[in-house]
Amino acid sequence: MSKKYIMSGQFTPENCALILIDHQVGTLQFVHTMSPETSLKNAITLAKAAMAYGMPVVMTTNQEDHAQGPTAPALQAALPDAYRNRVKRTGIVNAWADPNFSAAVLATGRKLIMAAVTTDICLVFPAISAVQEGFDVLAVLDASGSGFDVQEHLARRRMATAGVVLTTTNTAVAEPVQDWSTPQGTELVPLIMVSEPNIPGYVG
Repeated sequence: MSKKYIMSGQFTPENCALILIDHQVGTLQFVHTMSPETSLKNAITLAKAAMAYGMPVVMTTNQEDHAQGPTAPALQAALPDAYRNRVKRTGIVNAWADPNFSAAVLATGRKLIMAAVTTDICLVFPAISAVQEGFDVLAVLDASGSGFDVQEHLARRRMATAGVVLTTTNTAVAEPVQDWSTPQGTELVPLIMVSEPNIPGYVG
């Protein structure tokens, strides 16, 4: 059996959890810096990776009875248990400020792979808040988007400055896999082969 090499600080199935924020049918329509369909598809890819490895998943929504609407049905289907146990916020912008959400994330005790429907509102605030609480956070940028390029660019800069690690779906899936020949790796290869990362105007 080949030796398993682990990078210092690597995200592994044993030490990370997936956090999905506000991938709701109404809010998806505010995403214009990339295709909302691609953004949702990447969130579903993250969900399937988490399921393959039995990683904890925390899901939250905001004002489901308003314009934001329900969680996208395809994501509900990919994560039925997480959807059933989702934290339903009633207006709080920064998900981390909702005590039920932050308690659910804290209870995982793990590094966080985080994706949210919009980068400039739904992702930037909880990602930074989690880092300030001592978490290692990967923010998955192609499972998110903003209304305008300037919003996207400045949200990324603010997260990176605060210590959030910026990444894409393929990388966020590949890092925990470690070995494509495992049963889980074999299951996930087709997902990333058809993914369409599209982050126009990216500035590292």
